[in-house]
Amino acid sequence: MKVSLFITCLSDALYPRVGEAMVRLLARYGVQVEFPKVQTCCGQPAFNSGYWKEARETASTILEAFEDCDFVISPSGSCTGMIHHYPKLFEHDPVMLEKAVKLQQKSYEFTQFLVQVLGVTDVGAAFPHKVTYHPSCHGSRLLGVKEEPLLLMEQVKGMELVPLPFANDCCGFGGTFAVKMSEISGAMVTEKTDHVLETEAEVLVGLDLACLMNIAGNLRYRDKPVRVMHLAELLYEGVKGA
Repeated sequence: MKVSLFITCLSDALYPRVGEAMVRLLARYGVQVEFPKVQTCCGQPAFNSGYWKEARETASTILEAFEDCDFVISPSGSCTGMIHHYPKLFEHDPVMLEKAVKLQQKSYEFTQFLVQVLGVTDVGAAFPHKVTYHPSCHGSRLLGVKEEPLLLMEQVKGMELVPLPFANDCCGFGGTFAVKMSEISGAMVTEKTDHVLETEAEVLVGLDLACLMNIAGNLRYRDKPVRVMHLAELLYEGVKGA
């Protein structure tokens, strides 16, 4: 299979180790990942702000970047979810609409790909720590990614997975929402970190780097020593230490 990595802006610029962890984990199953350098932002900030013309321009670049691959995988439910909006962006352009639908059908969030496509639920990881999990809004609600990360975490040896109170509540980031309504956003992330601290977990894990960045920032601001990790990082670290 020909698999391409859609790295996303945050992972590329701020959290490159997440992409590295994904590629190295997939290599264990014989999956060689390509990285089209022409890829750019998914267009979500423009789309959510009503600038659909600009969103189409970036979406067109993404369609070109991943046209020839069999699968596209990403460390973000949010950015993968944006690809699912592409058919709406191009509904009046039959040629681009066909490309958008094809890309939507072959795009997967990382845990989706592991579980649904590769059939992997146990990567052989060991991680002897107390962990809680935040299910990001776009991944769980738009893509329906709910069971996949739990199936993977349940097989990690030595890990204690503690339920996060009000786990399905938004962390308050929401892209431009955090800028336009910063006070509300700040209150929401503070509430989220309060619940993280209630669990007494050593590690908070999630699937979307925007949410993790927001929560980690609040924890650092409050000087709380909770480690924040993408699930791909946790699994790869667990494999190395097993």
